[in-house]
Amino acid sequence: MTIKAFWDDPYRLRHEARVSAVSVDEIRLDETIFFAFSGGQESDAGSIGGHPVLEARKDGLDIAYRLPEGHDLVAGDAVAVEIDGLRRYGLMRHHFAAEMILQLVYALEPGIDKVGAHIGPAKARIDFARDGSISALFDALQARSAALVAADLPIITAFSDEANHRRYWQVEGFAQMGCGGTHPRRTGEIGTLSLKRKNQGKGVERIEITLDARPFPA
Repeated sequence: MTIKAFWDDPYRLRHEARVSAVSVDEIRLDETIFFAFSGGQESDAGSIGGHPVLEARKDGLDIAYRLPEGHDLVAGDAVAVEIDGLRRYGLMRHHFAAEMILQLVYALEPGIDKVGAHIGPAKARIDFARDGSISALFDALQARSAALVAADLPIITAFSDEANHRRYWQVEGFAQMGCGGTHPRRTGEIGTLSLKRKNQGKGVERIEITLDARPFPA
């Protein structure tokens, strides 16, 4: 089973690992910093052993990586895993920003149902089952999220069930929720947050979240 080192240090961009299994163009590693699409968060981009990763996918508690045909890696090979830092940081920031907005919506409208979500490096979205424009909540959402960012609170992440790779994040005094994605260390890293409403029809309201651009921290 792959050790997911991206949970130990989501800011690590290079990691030494060993190939644990190979099946044609798919390989598995003993440990990895390369996140695979999960919970609505897109996969990282990067390379393994100098070969570009074409796809990263979850397989139970494991992760499989598809490389170009003829990659020549075999089980036991030592490889460097490298990821795109700017993309990772965008995913981390937008992921937590979306979950922050989600928790604030829950607080403003108890019982509202989330019906979809997607996290990319430049934009996140959350879909809610709701009649009427969700933009009515935007003033409160902007004010409360800005206060959380200004407070620059620690974002604690840990296992709730290590054997089954279940994780959570917690911001003391704000919220806690289960999540296996990657997150920044502090709420202040979210920066300036913008919200946009989109009506998806049939009682579904979408909030799109974008953040100011920031370089990967030194």
